[in-house]
Amino acid sequence: MKVVAIVGNGPASLVPDLHLFKGEIDSWIGADRGAYLIAEKGIPVEYAVGDFDSIDEHERQVISRNVSYMEKHPTEKDETDMEIALNQAYAMEPSKIYLFGVTGGRLDHELINIQLLYTIQNKGIQAVIVDQSNQIEMLSPGTHTIENHRTYPYISFIPFTKEVEGIYLSGFHYPLSNTTISWGSTLCISNKLLSKKGTFSFDKGIVLLVKSCDTI
Repeated sequence: MKVVAIVGNGPASLVPDLHLFKGEIDSWIGADRGAYLIAEKGIPVEYAVGDFDSIDEHERQVISRNVSYMEKHPTEKDETDMEIALNQAYAMEPSKIYLFGVTGGRLDHELINIQLLYTIQNKGIQAVIVDQSNQIEMLSPGTHTIENHRTYPYISFIPFTKEVEGIYLSGFHYPLSNTTISWGSTLCISNKLLSKKGTFSFDKGIVLLVKSCDTI
């Protein structure tokens, strides 16, 4: 059960403390300046990939001292640095991928990075986006146990497909029974668990599970 983490080039202020995840993660991949964000924490970088157009000479040296393999790609290319990093992660056959540094900054990059959860899920790999205020995961139809997270107490279910049908929520402050939500619906926003765990199930569609906290 290999767990891989990819750190992207999003604003460093939004990247959580990576040391909190070291015990779970087997390999770290840096996409462009994300490699520096890993290396400066003293965490070994297995792969650094991208065009590295966002780093200066000092940051390049920090990466070089802490990386096992570094691959430089042309600035003009069909894939984003994040997609290149993901392809490297797929080659490692992980069961789970963490994505850090993929939110904030440019909205086009943030939106496509969230859509990448769909691509990862279709490969049978669990994927979670994490930043200072949010954890984002994509869910398929079925029954899911949702655990309380002290850092991210608010729980929202956002339809990724046009409609999500047959929703049941148990153990939440706002329960639901056989409910359908669609694009633009706020019915499943900002819920909370009543205890340590709750159950979320649905019959049809794809859902984004967002655990979040208020920004301080």
